[in-house]
Amino acid sequence: MDVPGTSTAGPRTPAERTPDERAAYGRQARKRVPRAAHGRWEPQPDRPDPVGTVERQSAERVPELVPIRYGRMLESPFRFYRGAAAIMAADLASSPASGLRVQLCGDAHPLNFRLLASPERRLVFDINDFDETLRGPFEWDVKRLAAGLVIASRANGFSEKEQNRTVRACVRAYRERMRMFAGMRTLDIWYALDDTEKITELASSIGGDAVERTARATARARTRTHLEAYAKLTRVTAEGRRITPDPPLITPLAQLAADPSEAGRERELRTLVGAYASTLPPERRHLLRHYRLVDMARKVVGVGSVGTRCWVLLLLGRDDDDPLLLQAKEAQESVLAPYAGGEDYDNQGRRVVAGQRLMQTAGDIFLGWTHVVGLDGRGRDFYVRQLWDWKGIARPETMGPGLLALFGRLCGASLARAHARSGDPVAIAAYLGGGDRFDRALADFAQSYADRNERDFAALRDAWRSGRIRAERL
Repeated sequence: MDVPGTSTAGPRTPAERTPDERAAYGRQARKRVPRAAHGRWEPQPDRPDPVGTVERQSAERVPELVPIRYGRMLESPFRFYRGAAAIMAADLASSPASGLRVQLCGDAHPLNFRLLASPERRLVFDINDFDETLRGPFEWDVKRLAAGLVIASRANGFSEKEQNRTVRACVRAYRERMRMFAGMRTLDIWYALDDTEKITELASSIGGDAVERTARATARARTRTHLEAYAKLTRVTAEGRRITPDPPLITPLAQLAADPSEAGRERELRTLVGAYASTLPPERRHLLRHYRLVDMARKVVGVGSVGTRCWVLLLLGRDDDDPLLLQAKEAQESVLAPYAGGEDYDNQGRRVVAGQRLMQTAGDIFLGWTHVVGLDGRGRDFYVRQLWDWKGIARPETMGPGLLALFGRLCGASLARAHARSGDPVAIAAYLGGGDRFDRALADFAQSYADRNERDFAALRDAWRSGRIRAERL
């Protein structure tokens, strides 16, 4: 199905229209769906039970890991929000849609923006998670980001005025940068990135200790290399370096092999690696051949992803001091798929990789995908990437109002860059306009949705207390 408000009339690509025609298209979309229509949000009378939505997702996951997912979601409303992308996808589908489509992150909450290493070994700020990526109305990502900032602000005890200021700073940064992209050449948009110089420039604008904290964050990110991950996740054994057990969060294949149902898992994973290699460009395939696979372990990751099949793969090159750590993660259908319409992918891992390559400037040289038939006879899609490579993770709980507003600005500007690569920045900029009407509307939406998120969090807590679900705090 298509998204309400999406027009199929007219030229298919921006290149087939003049800039004036593209701007007019954006203004026409504003007439269909005014910017103020994105403001306060009310649930539909037939809104699905939020706990039921989470349970349906869990039914497709590793059963013994599902309680860990619930335990993490029950830690706080913000943790719940991180795991509730499927709930919000249905809610966004019932809201007014601009019809201006881009490649969406699909789960653009604040902690999915972080410092990363580009292939040129530059530290940049970018989106990190693309499990739910799909094409859809640009505002869906902006709304998820805005609501996440309010939820994080509430966790820090900020006043409503401070919460709204953070959201409006984020959305204004998105809007203003999209207007900047509207006047840029196509290749200049594609090559745009947010490096440490831009981050420091923004930090200096708010004063206080923002510059110092930014410098510490970038310095720390540069230490989070694959070598640090190697030292943290592995140990020396009689057979050489192997992955350190920490069950159930990290369970080496050798431990899983004690379960008769896991017999043949090593063969399955070696098949996975071989099939994945075929999706890499020839020069990256050549590079991968310099490594040998020596150990594998199941790993619990994130909040929303807990229970999906995820493997850490330890490869070694010349010797034990020449490691490569890869993560093979199961890719399921995007939570947006029932609502966004668009292209159907024959492989969900390929969908994730294609979306990441389209949106992200900091591309992973080992990013690829594959399809493997598991021991249960079911085919599953995976994508593969490096585990840790100069990754700096934000900690909103340590930020005051000024610093969180700065972080929001960085996220908003980064999201605009990602959307401008895949959508029409001229049309989107014309829709947003030069005033702050959209900014104010999104602040209203974020407050309303944060209220709903708290009620959904309470519903999951009630389900746990009643025994409907089982949770483990790990």
